[in-house]
Amino acid sequence: MNSTRDTIIIRTSIIGIAANVFLSVFKAVIGIMTHSVAITMDAVNNISDAASSLITIVGTRLAGKEPDKNHPFGYGRIEYMSAMVISILVLYAGITAFTESVKAILHPEQPAYSTVSLIIVAVGVAVKFLLGRYVKSVGEKVDSDALVNSGTDATLDSVISLSTLVAATIYLFLHISLEAWLGAVISLVIIKSGLEMLKETISRILGERADAQLARQIRDTILSFPAVSGVYDLVLHDYGPSAYQGSVHVEVPDTCTANDLDQLLRMISVKVYEEHHVILTAIGVYSINTRDEEAIRMRERVASTVLADPYVTQMHGFYLDKEHRSIRFDIVVSFDAPNRQTVYAEAVRKVQEKYPEYTISAAMDTDFIS
Repeated sequence: MNSTRDTIIIRTSIIGIAANVFLSVFKAVIGIMTHSVAITMDAVNNISDAASSLITIVGTRLAGKEPDKNHPFGYGRIEYMSAMVISILVLYAGITAFTESVKAILHPEQPAYSTVSLIIVAVGVAVKFLLGRYVKSVGEKVDSDALVNSGTDATLDSVISLSTLVAATIYLFLHISLEAWLGAVISLVIIKSGLEMLKETISRILGERADAQLARQIRDTILSFPAVSGVYDLVLHDYGPSAYQGSVHVEVPDTCTANDLDQLLRMISVKVYEEHHVILTAIGVYSINTRDEEAIRMRERVASTVLADPYVTQMHGFYLDKEHRSIRFDIVVSFDAPNRQTVYAEAVRKVQEKYPEYTISAAMDTDFIS
């Protein structure tokens, strides 16, 4: 699957390079002939787009390397680094363009448009628009940030080139030159786009929440095993596009033997990988009281107590150990709470107040998915 994905990304990037080099040459010639700052900047931007596609190819190749001793989780995150470099290139192009536009405003030159030049620019608008939509759609399909960024940039370029045509039309009919000012506006749009791309890419490198739909699908898969009564604490670590490893806790009857658990956990790991391509590196176990009616009733009372706080979203892993006079459970405290530790401590205090004869062992969990 990965080899097919890499082939699609590389093929799409090569198409992007060919289209951008073609457009860059024509726009550079036209920009120089007509003394058009905006068209010349478009040509430079096309070269940066071609460079972006080249970076995407290199990044995809490196990200496809097999895991080794130094990087046992693989090199998939290199794709995010590639997307970040592309974002920086777009940002740099915008800043450079803005500087040149300001110079042109201070020292203006009158543009000299021709019918041929405008027709070629119009063709460039159509090509960039179609290229942008194609590259972005492929990027979304194969989950490639680098392609999505390149496609977004190309679509933006088509709008920018269209604005250049509008400025040319205004000049031809009204003899008002807006080239330098348009160049400044274009550069600000490019800078804004580059900052947004950079922000999104850095967010993925830092570690975002995993896709909620994928998390629900994994939970449903695990719950399909009859012995599993609950699935909690699912954590998914992103080691590149569609390269997840994770851990989870499952709630099982206290009647399960060690052999039963070993077999169950192995089957869960295999099924999750086969259906979702996610490697579960660890599966923890919560034992649930099934033979003690008092424990079952106590679980309901404890849940009612802790869930009375609006910032406590879930209680799980409850187990009553009468022999050692202990109660253990986990609670999930919302990130919206003003002070999560305070909410947790108050919930434990209320339970301890109701059951002073028991030792309370409660852990505060985090919902990493929803």
